[in-house]
Amino acid sequence: MSLLFRAILAAIVVAAQAPSTDPLIRENAVSRVSEHVHVISDLNVGLVPNVGIIVGSRATLVVDTGLGPRNGQTVLKVTNSVSTNRELYVVSTHFHPEHALGESAFPASAKIIRARAQQQDIDEFGLSLAKTFASRSPLVAELLDGAQFRKADVIFDREHTLDLGGVRVRMLSLGPTHTRGDTIVWVEGDRVLFAGDVVMNRTFVAFASPYSSVKAWLADFDQLEPLKPVKIVPSHGGVGDASLIAEQREVMKAIQSRAAELKKAGKTADETAATVQSELTAKYPNWAAPARVSAIAKTAYAEAP
Repeated sequence: MSLLFRAILAAIVVAAQAPSTDPLIRENAVSRVSEHVHVISDLNVGLVPNVGIIVGSRATLVVDTGLGPRNGQTVLKVTNSVSTNRELYVVSTHFHPEHALGESAFPASAKIIRARAQQQDIDEFGLSLAKTFASRSPLVAELLDGAQFRKADVIFDREHTLDLGGVRVRMLSLGPTHTRGDTIVWVEGDRVLFAGDVVMNRTFVAFASPYSSVKAWLADFDQLEPLKPVKIVPSHGGVGDASLIAEQREVMKAIQSRAAELKKAGKTADETAATVQSELTAKYPNWAAPARVSAIAKTAYAEAP
């Protein structure tokens, strides 16, 4: 395994939430957040995503499927409880195991939609990350046993629009941020945004070197904010509103500005990362995952003139 690949894996593993309880999606955690949208909450459990179920008059779209087939079966069961549509689509916000590896539990008739950049991540890394996750505990290993990525039925470059019947959904590929293939799901009429790990709720975002870019992340915020979402569903953590985008932009800009200032003053990348992490975590004491600030600062340092 190359040193680069080892570095990427290490960054991803650090970025993932450490499991505090069993990483199982719970059937009773589902709630209706708008006319067409249901969300199965992660209940703030590590390695569990917030799952979206978007129901039209003709078809249903599932956003993220959980860690392995067992969780995928739970998502499918909940989906069938809130929708009688036979036409079913599945999309993942990114290729990490807890988001994409439940898809094998879905029937062969379910159509998998995937951004080309996300497919590139899958083609390059395969199940290597799943094997790393499986080493965390016997239960995680059990959940990932036999897990496979499904072959995509639809691959898109920048945007794909789906008409579910009475509700239009836009899927946007906006990386490289958390991964190269981050996929945003925008439910137009309901104004609900499934933001993946790109927009989090009072949580510092997770950079995975060498692909993540501060400039790309800020550009994503600029594209998402004009949508004026009523609700934002991050991959992990609580549902919020449009203010989450402004909060994340403020934090990212502060890191970018401070890193450039320290670089200009002759500080090294490591010195800059340590200083910025100390300052930002003091300024935002209630934000989760403070250790991630260092990676953001190093990327901002590298991008600074």
